Amino acid sequence: MKKNFRTPILLALIVIGGGMVSLRLPVKEDYFEMSKQLEILNSAFRELNIFYVDPLSPGDLMKTGIEAILESLDPYTRYYPESKMEDVRFMSTGEYGGVGLSLGERWDGTFFITDIQEDSPAEISGLRLGDNLVEINGQTVSNLNMKKIGELIKGTSGTDIELGVSHANTSEIVTFSITRQKIKRPDVPYYGMISDSTGYLILSKFTRTASVEVRKALIQLTDSMGAKQIVFDLRGNGGGLLREAVNIVNLFVPKGQEVVSMRGKTADWNKNYGTTRKALLPDIPLVILMDDRSASASEIVAGTLQDLDRAVIIGQESFGKGLVQQTKKLAYGSRIKITVAKYYTASGRCVQRLHYDDKNSDGNATIQADSTLKTFYTNNGRPVIEGRGVIPDIEILPEDFGFVVGGIMNSELIFDFVVHTINNAELNNELAEEIDAKGFGISDKQWNEFVEFALQELDSELLLNSKRKFPYESNTTTLVSTLEKTMADDGFLAENADLVSKLKSLVKPNLEEDLSRNEETLRDL
Repeated sequence: MKKNFRTPILLALIVIGGGMVSLRLPVKEDYFEMSKQLEILNSAFRELNIFYVDPLSPGDLMKTGIEAILESLDPYTRYYPESKMEDVRFMSTGEYGGVGLSLGERWDGTFFITDIQEDSPAEISGLRLGDNLVEINGQTVSNLNMKKIGELIKGTSGTDIELGVSHANTSEIVTFSITRQKIKRPDVPYYGMISDSTGYLILSKFTRTASVEVRKALIQLTDSMGAKQIVFDLRGNGGGLLREAVNIVNLFVPKGQEVVSMRGKTADWNKNYGTTRKALLPDIPLVILMDDRSASASEIVAGTLQDLDRAVIIGQESFGKGLVQQTKKLAYGSRIKITVAKYYTASGRCVQRLHYDDKNSDGNATIQADSTLKTFYTNNGRPVIEGRGVIPDIEILPEDFGFVVGGIMNSELIFDFVVHTINNAELNNELAEEIDAKGFGISDKQWNEFVEFALQELDSELLLNSKRKFPYESNTTTLVSTLEKTMADDGFLAENADLVSKLKSLVKPNLEEDLSRNEETLRDL
């Protein structure tokens, strides 16, 4: 029987890259084996569609199959059907169709507005910080997750959406009809002075406008605000476009310096990138802040500036993503993002931490042993190693705030107090006058108002209450609770009940006293 290779070969063109040219790779490939496997896949897909007992969606089935294949590779190689093109656009441009708000989720599963972008449809419509989202187009959100809610709120610019919300401390649902617009979140959400001579800016992502925004912020800080040194915050920045990382390095490094090189499976991906313009601030003292969520393009900037001894890196070891992806067009408007290369900073090191081509018996990526890591050297001869992200020059570990401060930070209490202050005209005016007179800070009156608010919101008699989840339990109270349970299980509790009761009373938290004891830390948050 003559085999029909036409269908699997066409499918190969779709999967590999959307065109015949994609098969002309300058590497040795077993095209018969590839064609064979595609024919098997095509046959299995056809038989399932014909004979499976329940109706199938070919689109959903193919999406699941492709995603399962890609999942076996690495977390960054991903498939995007046509319906997810908005996500692809957002990754490169930072733009999306929406209303310009951000949401948070409370411990009880309700959703609330945590941020409203200036001049966005959400702000113009009258939505407020702290509003609870109840409905989208008349559909309750109580049975939805954050991802699904985000998908419902986003949409084509010019289309309408109705959001039903309840304002803080009210149960009445108010419906807002809002027209979506193209939303662009700034790559530099904030810059300003943190001392008379020190400028600070934070970069949240690397989209197409990142280097332009950083440049504008640096000019404002140095020319208009008097900054003589810069703190550049890349904490939590998961990366983005490689060329923007190179352009940002160029702001601090003169023309002609290699910044990053790439090495891939094909010669097309063996590339070097360097600075091509005159540096904006070639000599200004520079500190880079990083944490374990700083990745990819953030690591190119920090790693190269460290290699060139151009900046001091402060914080924690970065994430360790030394892989480069490119998005390829597929048939019918879909896309695939493929890991095509590894990148190497100016010293020649690759920061990639996990090895997805060498998985353990559990299917998890492995980490290269310390003894096999290569050492590289900065311009001034300082040793730096590969395979561990960017290791800071000065390590500062995350602060352990303890159960009181940590619990308050995780309970949205501070956010709710800010919303309470904003919505209270008298308190808001007092705060504005205080800032105008003395600069930003918490006055004694404002601290007392916060304590009063906390005592109203948190029931110190309960670890869980009707308003919020507040983990108001120390290690000591946890141990006493464990002791009580163990004594009950062993039959010793009845005869020692008074002793256990006294012990629980001794270690019982007192919210007002604990707030007072942690006042200095809480004021600084």
